[in-house]
Amino acid sequence: MESKTCTAFERLSGILDTLRKECPWDKVQTMKSLRYLTIEEVHELSEAIVSGNADDLKKELGDVAMHILFYCKIAEEQGLFTTEDVYNAICDKLIDRHPFIYRKDEYHGESWEQLKMREGRKDVLEGVPESLPALVKAVRMQEKVAGMREDKKKPVANIPLGNCQPAEDCSEAEFGDLLFALVDWARCHGINADDALCAANQRFKQTISSQVSS
Repeated sequence: MESKTCTAFERLSGILDTLRKECPWDKVQTMKSLRYLTIEEVHELSEAIVSGNADDLKKELGDVAMHILFYCKIAEEQGLFTTEDVYNAICDKLIDRHPFIYRKDEYHGESWEQLKMREGRKDVLEGVPESLPALVKAVRMQEKVAGMREDKKKPVANIPLGNCQPAEDCSEAEFGDLLFALVDWARCHGINADDALCAANQRFKQTISSQVSS
């Protein structure tokens, strides 16, 4: 890491230390009180990535980075772990998950998901948060199951798409199966369903906006 980057990180760390001691708002924050704000920042980062605006992306990355360091500061105050522990933990994980780079003699062709299962996970879907938005959750579950198979482009849903046109008396469960199958079809063809829907939402928004303004 360049010295300028280290200096910037130390600057942020010092500012947070000062705010934690002197700012009425910052000094009373807890991990729980920050949680919903962090969720908001992650969504703002997501929108900046979709927009492609470099200035917005830089700003939102900074907000998320600040939140991560803020949690580390609170953990240090509570004696739970240090910022150094956090960064060493992710370093160790990355090394463990890339044996084909760091431990080539121990690598036998396992996939990313297979390597995680070797760490002691009981279920391939164990790492999928229950609170994920439904579409993102479907994408991640399918990716994880596919990651355990030799043919990762093979469907995992096993739900016939038919002509993709739900019947008039289609039930909620049947429609849900159809959506899940469409997400699976997209994955098999190299398309992220959530990204595709985000782009469609944006196109629709622009179309409606242009109609209203014309």
